[in-house]
Amino acid sequence: MKIAQVAPLWERVPPPTYGGIELVVSRLTDELVRRGHEVTLFASGDSQTLAHLEAVYPRALRLDPNVKEYAVYEMLELSQVYQRAKEFDLIHSHVGISALTLASFITATSTVHTLHNNFTNDTRHAFSYYQKQPYVSISNSQREIDLNYVGTVYNGIELADYAFVAKPSEPGYLAYLGRFSPEKGPHHAIAIAKQSGWRLKMAGKVDVGDSEFFEQEIAPHIDGQQIEHLGEINHAEKAELLGNAAITLFPINWQEPFGLVMIESMATGTPVIAMNFGSVPEVIAHGKTGFICKSYAEMATMIPLALELDRQTCRKYVENNFSVSQMVNGYEAVYRQIIQDRIESNGRIHATKINF
Repeated sequence: MKIAQVAPLWERVPPPTYGGIELVVSRLTDELVRRGHEVTLFASGDSQTLAHLEAVYPRALRLDPNVKEYAVYEMLELSQVYQRAKEFDLIHSHVGISALTLASFITATSTVHTLHNNFTNDTRHAFSYYQKQPYVSISNSQREIDLNYVGTVYNGIELADYAFVAKPSEPGYLAYLGRFSPEKGPHHAIAIAKQSGWRLKMAGKVDVGDSEFFEQEIAPHIDGQQIEHLGEINHAEKAELLGNAAITLFPINWQEPFGLVMIESMATGTPVIAMNFGSVPEVIAHGKTGFICKSYAEMATMIPLALELDRQTCRKYVENNFSVSQMVNGYEAVYRQIIQDRIESNGRIHATKINF
Protein backbone atom coordinates (compact mmCIF):
# COMPACT_ATOMS: atom_id res chain seq x y z
CA MET A 1 0.00 0.00 0.00
CA LYS A 2 1.00 3.60 -0.58
CA ILE A 3 0.28 5.34 2.71
CA ALA A 4 0.59 8.94 3.87
CA GLN A 5 1.15 9.40 7.60
CA VAL A 6 0.32 12.92 8.81
CA ALA A 7 1.91 13.86 12.14
CA PRO A 8 1.57 16.98 14.28
CA LEU A 9 4.31 19.54 13.67
CA TRP A 10 4.58 20.58 17.30
CA GLU A 11 7.10 17.84 18.10
CA ARG A 12 9.64 15.81 16.16
CA VAL A 13 8.95 12.21 15.11
CA PRO A 14 10.07 10.41 17.24
CA PRO A 15 10.16 12.90 20.11
CA PRO A 16 13.49 13.43 21.91
CA THR A 17 11.66 13.76 25.23
CA TYR A 18 7.89 14.09 25.76
CA GLY A 19 5.47 13.31 22.94
CA GLY A 20 3.14 10.33 23.03
CA ILE A 21 1.48 10.84 19.62
CA GLU A 22 4.78 11.36 17.86
CA LEU A 23 6.25 8.21 19.43
CA VAL A 24 3.30 6.13 18.23
CA VAL A 25 3.50 7.64 14.72
CA SER A 26 7.20 6.86 14.58
CA ARG A 27 6.83 3.21 15.55
CA LEU A 28 3.84 2.73 13.24
CA THR A 29 5.52 4.38 10.25
CA ASP A 30 8.82 2.53 10.53
CA GLU A 31 7.16 -0.86 10.97
CA LEU A 32 4.95 -0.26 7.92
CA VAL A 33 8.09 0.45 5.90
CA ARG A 34 9.71 -2.75 7.19
CA ARG A 35 6.65 -4.67 6.03
CA GLY A 36 7.11 -3.39 2.49
CA HIS A 37 4.60 -0.54 2.31
CA GLU A 38 5.47 2.71 0.55
CA VAL A 39 5.08 5.28 3.29
CA THR A 40 5.41 9.06 3.16
CA LEU A 41 5.64 10.80 6.52
CA PHE A 42 4.49 14.40 6.69
CA ALA A 43 6.15 15.82 9.80
CA SER A 44 8.70 18.37 10.99
CA GLY A 45 11.97 18.44 9.08
CA ASP A 46 14.05 17.21 12.01
CA SER A 47 12.07 13.96 12.19
CA GLN A 48 13.91 10.65 11.85
CA THR A 49 12.15 7.94 9.89
CA LEU A 50 12.56 4.99 7.51
CA ALA A 51 9.79 6.48 5.37
CA HIS A 52 10.10 9.26 2.82
CA LEU A 53 9.93 12.49 4.83
CA GLU A 54 8.05 15.57 3.63
CA ALA A 55 8.29 18.72 5.75
CA VAL A 56 6.93 22.25 5.47
CA TYR A 57 9.13 23.44 8.34
CA PRO A 58 12.69 22.35 9.22
CA ARG A 59 12.20 21.67 12.92
CA ALA A 60 9.61 20.93 15.61
CA LEU A 61 7.55 24.06 16.08
CA ARG A 62 7.66 24.04 19.86
CA LEU A 63 11.44 24.39 19.70
CA ASP A 64 11.36 27.50 17.53
CA PRO A 65 10.61 30.78 19.33
CA ASN A 66 10.11 32.49 15.97
CA VAL A 67 6.95 30.49 15.31
CA LYS A 68 3.94 32.37 16.66
CA GLU A 69 1.12 30.89 14.57
CA TYR A 70 1.13 27.08 14.70
CA ALA A 71 -2.02 26.89 12.57
CA VAL A 72 -0.23 28.44 9.58
CA TYR A 73 2.21 25.56 9.27
CA GLU A 74 -0.43 22.95 9.96
CA MET A 75 -2.49 24.46 7.12
CA LEU A 76 0.55 24.27 4.81
CA GLU A 77 1.22 20.67 5.81
CA LEU A 78 -2.34 19.57 5.13
CA SER A 79 -2.42 21.48 1.84
CA GLN A 80 0.67 19.57 0.77
CA VAL A 81 -0.89 16.25 1.79
CA TYR A 82 -4.17 16.73 -0.03
CA GLN A 83 -2.66 18.24 -3.15
CA ARG A 84 -0.89 14.90 -3.48
CA ALA A 85 -3.81 12.74 -2.34
CA LYS A 86 -4.02 10.78 -5.61
CA GLU A 87 -0.50 9.44 -5.00
CA PHE A 88 -1.69 7.44 -2.00
CA ASP A 89 -4.00 4.50 -1.42
CA LEU A 90 -4.83 5.93 1.99
CA ILE A 91 -4.08 8.95 4.19
CA HIS A 92 -3.70 8.39 7.92
CA SER A 93 -4.19 11.56 9.96
CA HIS A 94 -2.95 12.01 13.51
CA VAL A 95 -3.78 15.73 13.72
CA GLY A 96 -7.32 15.68 15.09
CA ILE A 97 -9.99 17.94 13.64
CA SER A 98 -7.57 19.83 11.39
CA ALA A 99 -7.76 17.33 8.53
CA LEU A 100 -11.53 16.81 8.56
CA THR A 101 -12.57 19.50 6.09
CA LEU A 102 -9.99 18.74 3.40
CA ALA A 103 -10.55 15.01 3.79
CA SER A 104 -14.26 15.50 3.10
CA PHE A 105 -13.50 16.98 -0.34
CA ILE A 106 -11.30 14.10 -1.49
CA THR A 107 -13.18 11.09 -2.85
CA ALA A 108 -10.41 9.21 -4.66
CA THR A 109 -8.39 8.64 -1.48
CA SER A 110 -9.86 7.94 1.94
CA THR A 111 -8.53 9.46 5.15
CA VAL A 112 -8.63 7.56 8.42
CA HIS A 113 -8.33 9.60 11.59
CA THR A 114 -6.81 8.18 14.76
CA LEU A 115 -8.34 9.86 17.79
CA HIS A 116 -5.36 10.46 20.05
CA ASN A 117 -7.21 12.85 22.37
CA ASN A 118 -10.55 13.00 24.10
CA PHE A 119 -13.41 15.15 22.90
CA THR A 120 -14.00 18.66 24.19
CA ASN A 121 -17.33 20.45 23.94
CA ASP A 122 -16.00 22.26 20.87
CA THR A 123 -14.42 19.31 19.06
CA ARG A 124 -17.56 17.21 19.57
CA HIS A 125 -19.36 19.50 17.12
CA ALA A 126 -16.61 19.20 14.51
CA PHE A 127 -16.32 15.42 14.68
CA SER A 128 -20.10 14.98 14.69
CA TYR A 129 -20.38 17.15 11.57
CA TYR A 130 -17.94 14.81 9.82
CA GLN A 131 -19.41 11.74 11.48
CA LYS A 132 -19.19 9.43 8.45
CA GLN A 133 -15.44 9.70 7.91
CA PRO A 134 -13.54 6.62 9.18
CA TYR A 135 -12.08 6.81 12.67
CA VAL A 136 -9.86 4.66 14.86
CA SER A 137 -10.15 4.87 18.64
CA ILE A 138 -7.14 4.04 20.80
CA SER A 139 -9.36 2.58 23.54
CA ASN A 140 -12.99 1.55 23.73
CA SER A 141 -13.58 4.00 26.57
CA GLN A 142 -12.71 6.82 24.18
CA ARG A 143 -15.86 6.28 22.12
CA GLU A 144 -17.94 8.97 23.79
CA ILE A 145 -19.74 10.14 20.65
CA ASP A 146 -21.29 8.33 17.70
CA LEU A 147 -18.78 8.18 14.83
CA ASN A 148 -17.87 5.77 12.05
CA TYR A 149 -15.39 3.75 14.09
CA VAL A 150 -13.55 1.23 11.93
CA GLY A 151 -11.81 -0.28 14.92
CA THR A 152 -9.96 0.19 18.17
CA VAL A 153 -6.19 -0.12 17.89
CA TYR A 154 -4.24 0.09 21.12
CA ASN A 155 -0.95 1.96 21.10
CA GLY A 156 2.13 -0.23 20.96
CA ILE A 157 5.76 0.13 21.97
CA GLU A 158 8.98 -1.53 20.90
CA LEU A 159 9.91 -3.85 23.76
CA ALA A 160 13.59 -3.65 22.87
CA ASP A 161 13.51 0.04 23.79
CA TYR A 162 12.65 -0.79 27.41
CA ALA A 163 15.12 -2.95 29.30
CA PHE A 164 13.51 -5.37 31.72
CA VAL A 165 14.58 -4.77 35.32
CA ALA A 166 14.11 -7.88 37.44
CA LYS A 167 15.01 -6.09 40.67
CA PRO A 168 14.88 -2.29 41.05
CA SER A 169 17.83 -0.40 42.42
CA GLU A 170 17.96 0.48 46.09
CA PRO A 171 16.65 2.48 47.80
CA GLY A 172 13.19 2.03 46.36
CA TYR A 173 11.03 4.87 45.08
CA LEU A 174 7.73 5.63 43.38
CA ALA A 175 7.76 7.11 39.87
CA TYR A 176 5.56 9.73 38.22
CA LEU A 177 6.00 10.42 34.51
CA GLY A 178 3.77 12.78 32.55
CA ARG A 179 2.77 16.36 32.00
CA PHE A 180 2.60 18.50 35.11
CA SER A 181 -1.05 19.41 34.64
CA PRO A 182 -4.08 19.06 36.93
CA GLU A 183 -5.70 16.27 34.92
CA LYS A 184 -2.56 14.13 35.07
CA GLY A 185 -2.57 14.34 38.87
CA PRO A 186 1.07 15.03 39.85
CA HIS A 187 -0.20 16.77 42.99
CA HIS A 188 -1.99 13.56 43.90
CA ALA A 189 1.23 11.61 43.35
CA ILE A 190 2.91 13.87 45.89
CA ALA A 191 0.09 13.34 48.38
CA ILE A 192 0.30 9.56 47.90
CA ALA A 193 4.06 9.63 48.52
CA LYS A 194 3.61 11.64 51.68
CA GLN A 195 0.77 9.45 52.92
CA SER A 196 2.80 6.29 52.36
CA GLY A 197 6.20 7.64 53.35
CA TRP A 198 7.80 6.67 50.05
CA ARG A 199 10.27 8.69 48.00
CA LEU A 200 8.86 10.02 44.73
CA LYS A 201 10.77 10.79 41.54
CA MET A 202 8.84 12.95 39.08
CA ALA A 203 9.60 13.75 35.45
CA GLY A 204 7.77 15.45 32.60
CA LYS A 205 7.21 18.74 30.89
CA VAL A 206 5.44 21.85 32.12
CA ASP A 207 3.39 23.52 29.42
CA VAL A 208 3.06 27.29 29.51
CA GLY A 209 -0.60 26.98 30.43
CA ASP A 210 0.27 24.80 33.41
CA SER A 211 3.12 26.92 34.81
CA GLU A 212 0.95 28.54 37.51
CA PHE A 213 -0.33 25.11 38.60
CA PHE A 214 3.24 23.83 38.79
CA GLU A 215 4.48 26.79 40.83
CA GLN A 216 1.58 26.65 43.28
CA GLU A 217 0.86 22.93 43.64
CA ILE A 218 4.11 21.14 42.80
CA ALA A 219 7.18 23.33 43.33
CA PRO A 220 6.62 23.97 47.08
CA HIS A 221 6.81 20.22 47.76
CA ILE A 222 10.00 19.53 45.85
CA ASP A 223 12.77 19.10 48.40
CA GLY A 224 15.23 16.92 46.50
CA GLN A 225 14.89 14.24 49.14
CA GLN A 226 11.41 12.73 49.46
CA ILE A 227 10.05 14.58 46.40
CA GLU A 228 12.51 14.86 43.52
CA HIS A 229 11.87 16.69 40.25
CA LEU A 230 13.91 15.48 37.25
CA GLY A 231 12.48 17.83 34.65
CA GLU A 232 11.84 16.78 31.05
CA ILE A 233 13.88 13.65 30.34
CA ASN A 234 14.90 11.73 27.22
CA HIS A 235 13.98 8.15 26.35
CA ALA A 236 16.97 6.48 28.02
CA GLU A 237 16.38 8.45 31.21
CA LYS A 238 12.68 7.61 31.06
CA ALA A 239 13.33 3.87 30.74
CA GLU A 240 15.76 4.04 33.65
CA LEU A 241 13.34 6.02 35.83
CA LEU A 242 10.50 3.56 35.24
CA GLY A 243 12.60 0.41 35.35
CA ASN A 244 14.27 1.17 38.66
CA ALA A 245 11.05 2.28 40.34
CA ALA A 246 9.26 -0.02 42.73
CA ILE A 247 5.89 1.22 41.44
CA THR A 248 4.68 3.78 38.91
CA LEU A 249 1.82 6.03 39.95
CA PHE A 250 -0.82 7.03 37.39
CA PRO A 251 -3.07 9.31 39.48
CA ILE A 252 -5.12 10.85 36.66
CA ASN A 253 -8.44 12.61 37.20
CA TRP A 254 -9.71 12.71 33.63
CA GLN A 255 -10.89 10.25 30.98
CA GLU A 256 -7.44 9.31 29.70
CA PRO A 257 -7.81 7.93 26.13
CA PHE A 258 -4.84 5.56 26.51
CA GLY A 259 -1.89 6.48 28.76
CA LEU A 260 1.34 5.33 27.13
CA VAL A 261 3.29 5.58 30.38
CA MET A 262 1.36 2.62 31.80
CA ILE A 263 2.62 0.19 29.16
CA GLU A 264 6.09 1.75 29.20
CA SER A 265 6.30 1.09 32.93
CA MET A 266 4.98 -2.45 32.74
CA ALA A 267 7.41 -3.18 29.88
CA THR A 268 10.31 -2.55 32.27
CA GLY A 269 8.66 -4.83 34.83
CA THR A 270 7.33 -2.07 37.08
CA PRO A 271 3.65 -2.43 38.09
CA VAL A 272 1.30 0.54 37.92
CA ILE A 273 -1.21 1.83 40.45
CA ALA A 274 -3.79 3.99 38.71
CA MET A 275 -7.12 5.71 39.14
CA ASN A 276 -10.13 4.14 37.44
CA PHE A 277 -10.62 6.65 34.65
CA GLY A 278 -10.80 6.29 30.88
CA SER A 279 -8.69 3.51 29.38
CA VAL A 280 -7.09 2.36 32.64
CA PRO A 281 -9.20 -0.86 32.98
CA GLU A 282 -8.29 -1.74 29.38
CA VAL A 283 -4.57 -1.28 29.92
CA ILE A 284 -3.84 -2.63 33.43
CA ALA A 285 -4.56 -6.23 34.42
CA HIS A 286 -5.90 -5.60 37.92
CA GLY A 287 -4.09 -7.67 40.54
CA LYS A 288 -1.53 -8.94 38.00
CA THR A 289 0.27 -5.92 36.51
CA GLY A 290 -1.00 -3.29 38.88
CA PHE A 291 -4.07 -2.04 40.70
CA ILE A 292 -7.02 0.06 39.59
CA CYS A 293 -8.31 2.29 42.37
CA LYS A 294 -11.37 4.39 43.14
CA SER A 295 -9.60 6.99 45.28
CA TYR A 296 -6.14 8.45 45.79
CA ALA A 297 -6.14 7.24 49.38
CA GLU A 298 -6.75 3.72 48.08
CA MET A 299 -3.78 4.09 45.75
CA ALA A 300 -1.52 4.63 48.74
CA THR A 301 -2.88 1.55 50.51
CA MET A 302 -2.24 -0.61 47.42
CA ILE A 303 1.51 -0.03 47.48
CA PRO A 304 2.37 -3.05 49.70
CA LEU A 305 0.28 -5.34 47.49
CA ALA A 306 1.78 -3.96 44.30
CA LEU A 307 5.26 -4.72 45.61
CA GLU A 308 4.32 -8.41 45.62
CA LEU A 309 3.38 -8.49 41.92
CA ASP A 310 5.62 -10.42 39.56
CA ARG A 311 7.65 -8.09 37.37
CA GLN A 312 8.10 -10.70 34.63
CA THR A 313 4.31 -10.95 34.38
CA CYS A 314 4.16 -7.20 33.77
CA ARG A 315 6.67 -7.46 30.94
CA LYS A 316 4.96 -10.44 29.33
CA TYR A 317 1.58 -8.72 29.51
CA VAL A 318 2.86 -5.80 27.44
CA GLU A 319 4.54 -8.16 25.00
CA ASN A 320 1.27 -10.04 24.50
CA ASN A 321 -1.02 -7.03 24.25
CA PHE A 322 0.77 -3.77 23.45
CA SER A 323 3.66 -4.47 21.07
CA VAL A 324 4.39 -2.47 17.92
CA SER A 325 3.71 -5.60 15.90
CA GLN A 326 0.20 -5.94 17.29
CA MET A 327 -0.50 -2.25 16.78
CA VAL A 328 0.57 -2.38 13.15
CA ASN A 329 -1.41 -5.58 12.57
CA GLY A 330 -4.44 -3.66 13.76
CA TYR A 331 -3.80 -0.69 11.51
CA GLU A 332 -3.14 -2.88 8.46
CA ALA A 333 -6.53 -4.51 9.01
CA VAL A 334 -8.13 -1.06 9.28
CA TYR A 335 -6.44 0.13 6.10
CA ARG A 336 -7.58 -2.91 4.14
CA GLN A 337 -11.15 -2.52 5.37
CA ILE A 338 -11.30 1.17 4.44
CA ILE A 339 -9.80 0.60 0.99
CA GLN A 340 -12.13 -2.33 0.35
CA ASP A 341 -15.13 -0.24 1.40
CA ARG A 342 -14.05 2.48 -1.02
CA ILE A 343 -13.56 -0.02 -3.83
CA GLU A 344 -17.07 -1.35 -3.32
CA SER A 345 -18.64 2.11 -3.21
CA ASN A 346 -16.64 3.73 -6.01
CA GLY A 347 -16.53 1.99 -9.38
CA ARG A 348 -13.65 4.12 -10.57
CA ILE A 349 -11.22 2.37 -8.20
CA HIS A 350 -9.94 -1.09 -9.08
CA ALA A 351 -8.58 -3.46 -6.47
CA THR A 352 -5.86 -4.65 -8.83
CA LYS A 353 -4.19 -1.24 -8.61
CA ILE A 354 -3.60 -1.52 -4.89
CA ASN A 355 -0.88 -3.73 -3.46
CA PHE A 356 -2.25 -4.91 -0.13
